[in-house]
Amino acid sequence: MSTYLSEPGTRLAGRYRLEDQIGGGSGWALWKAIDEILARAVTVLVFAGGFPRIREAVTAARAASRLTDSRLSQVFDVDDSGDGAYIVMEWVAGRSLGDMLADGPLEVARAVALVTEAAQALAVAHEAGLAHLRLGPGSLRWTPGGGVKITGLGIDAVLAGPEPPAADGAACDDPALADTRGLARLLYAGLTGYWPGGASGTGEAEAPDGILHGAAALPPAPMRDGIPCSPRQVSAAVPVSIDSVVCRALFQRQSRSGSAITTPAALADALARLAPPGGLAGSLPPPAAAESPLPAWRGAPAAPLAGGGPAGLPPSASAGPGASRAGRPADADGPGGRHGTRGRAGNVPARALIGAVVVLVLAAAGATAWTISRMPARPPAHRAHHSGQGRPSTAANVMLTPVSAQGFDNGDAAKYAIDGNPSTDWHTDYYLGNPVFGNLKKGTGLLLDMGRPVRLSQVTIQFGPVCCAHVHIGIGGASAAAALNGPGAEVASPQGFTTVASTTHAAGTDTFHVSSTARGQYVLVWFTSLPPLQGSPGKYEAQIYNIVLRGPG
Repeated sequence: MSTYLSEPGTRLAGRYRLEDQIGGGSGWALWKAIDEILARAVTVLVFAGGFPRIREAVTAARAASRLTDSRLSQVFDVDDSGDGAYIVMEWVAGRSLGDMLADGPLEVARAVALVTEAAQALAVAHEAGLAHLRLGPGSLRWTPGGGVKITGLGIDAVLAGPEPPAADGAACDDPALADTRGLARLLYAGLTGYWPGGASGTGEAEAPDGILHGAAALPPAPMRDGIPCSPRQVSAAVPVSIDSVVCRALFQRQSRSGSAITTPAALADALARLAPPGGLAGSLPPPAAAESPLPAWRGAPAAPLAGGGPAGLPPSASAGPGASRAGRPADADGPGGRHGTRGRAGNVPARALIGAVVVLVLAAAGATAWTISRMPARPPAHRAHHSGQGRPSTAANVMLTPVSAQGFDNGDAAKYAIDGNPSTDWHTDYYLGNPVFGNLKKGTGLLLDMGRPVRLSQVTIQFGPVCCAHVHIGIGGASAAAALNGPGAEVASPQGFTTVASTTHAAGTDTFHVSSTARGQYVLVWFTSLPPLQGSPGKYEAQIYNIVLRGPG
């Protein structure tokens, strides 16, 4: 039987035990697995026999396996001898650039340091004749060990298929130039919080989660004369020297600072000359003590934290303890449900001495300011698995916009779950002593009115950072919605809704691929068990920062 159709528990080669399917497309699936011989987590990519690009994927994987740079995710095993080929890869822990941008743009020093490391790693790959060709916010990760990791080298491009023309109209048949421009897009996004076009729309339905993971959630860069504005035109906080390097690499512009940058090695050199003394490590924040184990191509968002970006960029939480988040001060988070008020631990930036050094260096380079702070809070210690219903739908996806949201706890804040701003949230009341609502009831959640009957193909929800909430997603009509305002609001399984997806490990961002053809005007996100409330022992609460729904147009 094809490994593509395998169930959890299936063993490949007598050693790789499949556990959770975490992604997939037409003819391939991505699994979290355990290598039982070496007792370690791995990522396994399996193919159906009819997948048309198996040979290319296997060739790319075998080529990538020869690279030993620790900044490139490793390929451990490849087998195409049977009916279904598979590739065994490193299980990459950490947060993607897309996850980091959930709270707005990064500090300049951090963005530059991350992309410099990535450019150096890809320069090594290009020296060996290999290229990525599909760089996106999910391809660049910051690991719990305190290093940069590039995932999907060569393989992402095969799974995605041929790349359509870039949004700015620039075609690129040169792998080195393609990756240079891809790196420049990552730096542009890190500096501004906007995605500067290019490959942002390529093959998302068929590509692994890591391909441009987070790009869809980033607003498109402002345009001028048909091309994205430069980073400094978007944010005055971007130093002139950094802006020049980005434009020379992304737009292939010659400037007074030098000629167009056409290779990852040249980009790495240009950025390294602008790095603070002491190397890149001085610019990168230390990893948190607890880190989510995540596979390659799988992101986990951070909870919104204090620390906003420059004016004029996407909204983010205000800096400093006691700051308001969606109208909820940190020292008085509202009624707190049935059990009174609560507080949240503030996130105080670490202003180390290196911050002053960096400011002086950038001032000499013509910069306005570089501020060093620690990395945003880390994702949950246990990451929720990808929870789809069968194979992802191949139907065309369009964004479906709810007209309103109703919360059965904390009703006034329900609108924040659908406002498109990941720094605001809806949360349940908190409950004491028991994750099943303190034994007071069996369920609560959000009801989204779509304004018309719809069918879902994909639901992406940004939950709170702590695992694990039990969640069901249902779709139903007016009668089912009306019942929720009666006794049904207290039950574990509201009547009249067709469950289209569920998970018992919700935390961070989960994307649910829906194969059900059920239609309805109302979408229900229903919790039956709550995760612990971070920093508040004995209390349980769930949060939703953002919901994105897609379905056939």
